[in-house]
Amino acid sequence: MAIIETEAALHEAHRDNHTHRDVNGGWLRPAVFGAMDGLVSNLALMTGVAGGSVSQHTVVLSGLAGLAAGAFSMAAGEYTSVASQRELVEAELDVERRELRKHPKCEEAELAALYRARGVEPRLAGEVARQLSKDPEQALEIHAREELGIDPGDLPSPTVAAVSSFGSFALGALVPVLPYLLGASSLWPAVLLALLGLFLCGAVVAKVTARTWWYSGLRQLFLGGAAAGVTYALGTLFGTAVG
Repeated sequence: MAIIETEAALHEAHRDNHTHRDVNGGWLRPAVFGAMDGLVSNLALMTGVAGGSVSQHTVVLSGLAGLAAGAFSMAAGEYTSVASQRELVEAELDVERRELRKHPKCEEAELAALYRARGVEPRLAGEVARQLSKDPEQALEIHAREELGIDPGDLPSPTVAAVSSFGSFALGALVPVLPYLLGASSLWPAVLLALLGLFLCGAVVAKVTARTWWYSGLRQLFLGGAAAGVTYALGTLFGTAVG
């Protein structure tokens, strides 16, 4: 009795101390990338336009146009990308499903061979493959994981990816425009707020990448600031040349 209780306690302790982040979700990558891209690209666009010595109205209009164009572009790109990937996976699953229907014994032997290759004793590998192959849907799931490295029940959603990209890009791109909408008359409040947003985004990303928050934040701050500085210089150069 004491041994059983001890094993149960160890199992419970292991379960409490052994957790993983969700790395398969279809929303995280497009959301993070969208927010970063919105901040950097719209900040760079606005500083480039401002470098050409144009009016405040033109800078704000450029920022709003960049927000709309970038958000729709990100959403369309993510939807197409994820939908294409999903269609490819579903086509491969159809191939595997047909093979399981036409040649069940061959597929069972293939599964047993995979387990033997991983060190399972041959007789046990054959028995495990036989039992797992009784249910066609379970067999499909096992073959998909073992041969394709995918989970048929956890495929990314194109709609989720598109909506995440659209919303996060628009939110990020709004940051450098916001000071102008609130009455600012110069570029510096927009730049400072955008750089703060970049640092905070980098720090938040560290929560899901195991990087230190200050390193991730400073890295994103540096990259975004560099992009804004370069485009401002180019805007000044082009503005002078065109003028």
